[in-house]
Parts: sequence; C-alpha cells; structure tokens
Amino acid sequence: MALRYYHAEPVANSLKSMIPLHEKGLSFESIYVDLHKFEQHQPWFVAINPEGQVPVLDHDGTIVTHTTVINEYYEDAFPDAPPLRPADPAGKARMRYWNKFVDEHVMNYVSMHGWHRLVGVIARGVDSGEFEKLVDRIPLHEQREKWKTARSGFSEADLANATRKVELAVDKVEKQLGETPWLAGDMFTLADINFYSHCGMMVERMFPDMNIAERAPRLVEWRDRTTARPGVARALAGEDRTAPGLRTWTGEVH
Repeated sequence: MALRYYHAEPVANSLKSMIPLHEKGLSFESIYVDLHKFEQHQPWFVAINPEGQVPVLDHDGTIVTHTTVINEYYEDAFPDAPPLRPADPAGKARMRYWNKFVDEHVMNYVSMHGWHRLVGVIARGVDSGEFEKLVDRIPLHEQREKWKTARSGFSEADLANATRKVELAVDKVEKQLGETPWLAGDMFTLADINFYSHCGMMVERMFPDMNIAERAPRLVEWRDRTTARPGVARALAGEDRTAPGLRTWTGEVH
C-alpha cells in the first residue's frame, strides 16, 4: 500500500484531507505543491489532476480529488483504521449533512474574503502580460475568472453577502454545539474536520468584528478541543512556506 498526498500549506483544503491521515494513523508520502510558484498549473501536476487543484490523493495509482471525496475514501479504503465516520446510517447522514453545509455555504465565502484581501495583492503585483499568461494556464474556467476578479477586487455587495453567510454558519454551529459535543453527535468526525479547516480555525482573525469569543463561546471551546487532538496538531505542524502575511488566511490559492 502506497499513499501519496499532494498538498500545499496546512490550511483549508490541504489541511482538511491531511488531518484524517494523521487521525487514522496512515503512513503516506507528503508531496508539497508550491501554490505561490503556481506549481499546481504546471504540466507535471496537471498530468496528475487535470483540474490543477490541490490536494490530491494517489493510492497505488488510484487518483482521488476533492476533499470531501478524499476523506470518505479514507473511510472506505482503510476500514481497520480509527473511524472518522459514524457506523450507523443516521450518524452518517448527520455527518454528510454538515459536510454538505460547509462545502456549499461556508468554504467559498470564507475563501472570498481571503482572496479579496491577500490574493488580490498578489495578482495586482504581477505585470499585465505575465498575469495573462499565468491565468491562461489555469485549467478551470471558474478559477481563471476568480483570479481576474481578485485582481480587480470583489464587490462590496459580494463581500457583505459572504460575511452574512459566515455569520449564519457560526450561529448554526454554535447552536448545534449546545446540543452535541461534536457536529454530527458524540464522536469527532469528518464534519468537524471540514468546518475546522475552513472556518473554525481562523474565524476570529478573518472576521474580528464578529466578536466570536462572545458570540460563539461553544464554538471557541470546540475549536480548542479540536486543535488539541494529536492528529490535528501533527497536521498543523506540516510544511508551511507561506509568506507571513498569508498565514492569517484560511483560503488557498488555486
């Protein structure tokens, strides 16, 4: 059995599918992809993932992409490892509900603020001709448009809507944690990993005006419990070549 995990810094998507590897005690080869040098769009990487995005799991030649899919693959491929998915159908449904919620109503809205504040600076720092060449190499149309928008700046209306989405998510998670210790019930699952990686870990830094400590004290306590888990700590200690100013952001440059 050979596992190769292609990833960037231990934040957002790269962190999301790195944590389960450590939580489950799986041996793997860590392969760093430098997003700041646009390695994800280089021919060698696009040959592995034609979408030009990290992370990617290579399991004995089987390529798995998209973090929610990767994380469920771990559960199916390694049933003897410590589980991060409930055994009963109801528990699985709760976990998948939260994963769907984070994927559709949290991830992109946190990412938008990160792109607006930081990736836009990177994009505007590239000469026009070189920027066009970089964008042309991006395989996905949506990502090409996102880079162009970051260069010009996201609209205030879009940013306000993104903030509203994150506020709703924080309140929703806070309410759930008043009923169960973890998002899907009594056990730590892939749902907790998902929200933690995209929002829970950095929400105070990204959105200081939300005053998270007062608004969502249960979320803060849950975040601290999650951070203290040995598997999470090992994932967070992974390779990080991010420029200091980017370490406060949970999004990834694709």
